[in-house]
Amino acid sequence: MTLRVVTVDDEELSRRVLREYLAACPEVTLVAECANGFDAVKAVSEQAPDLIILDVQMPRLDGFEVLELIGSSAHVIFATAHDEYALKAFEVHAVDYLLKPFSQERLSEAVTRARARIATGAGQTPGTLVSDVRRRQSDRLLIRDGGNVHVLPVDALDFAQAQDDYVLLRANGRNYLKEQTLADLEASLDSQRFVRIHRSYLVNLDRITRVELYAKDSRVVILKDGARLPVSRGGYSRLSERL
Repeated sequence: MTLRVVTVDDEELSRRVLREYLAACPEVTLVAECANGFDAVKAVSEQAPDLIILDVQMPRLDGFEVLELIGSSAHVIFATAHDEYALKAFEVHAVDYLLKPFSQERLSEAVTRARARIATGAGQTPGTLVSDVRRRQSDRLLIRDGGNVHVLPVDALDFAQAQDDYVLLRANGRNYLKEQTLADLEASLDSQRFVRIHRSYLVNLDRITRVELYAKDSRVVILKDGARLPVSRGGYSRLSERL
């Protein structure tokens, strides 16, 4: 089985080393080299690789943010000069974690491990891996919109609404659609600032102006922009604890 590989690293020397090392690995085809996270998102979408060799610390989008955005079936090997990300890498079930500088033999070992995992289907499925990444707490939200990526500060989020396997995000007077469940989004946000007020709604506490009784045992929250969101009985209990 020939592995189709994409490499992602902002350093030209690192990309060249990976190119030379991969050339020595049997049944491996390098289908794309990317110098930044945005190019990686595009390349993975176009090339549908089996394996991504991904740097962690890069400008604009780091390796974990790339992994969140690609949402692909590819397996991942992290390659970085920073050992402090190792635990996080294995928490998202990466195939391997290569600490620079590494040898050709070490890369070959990681590629062999990836090949075995792909062949047997062992380990974490990539879909669950991406879900785990999306549960990381962060100070910004990444939204893929066709070939574009929007970077949205968490502070800008007014509320989120569940829409099947997507969430509608309301921020800065406009709507964004993100491929993520509301449960995963909730897990990635500060629970002291964002509250699940309904099975379909998550709200930024800073945006609430008041809570009104809508009908018997039914309430709505009124936001600063005038938006009205339903509040369930359980949601009202959670809301009361924080207001």
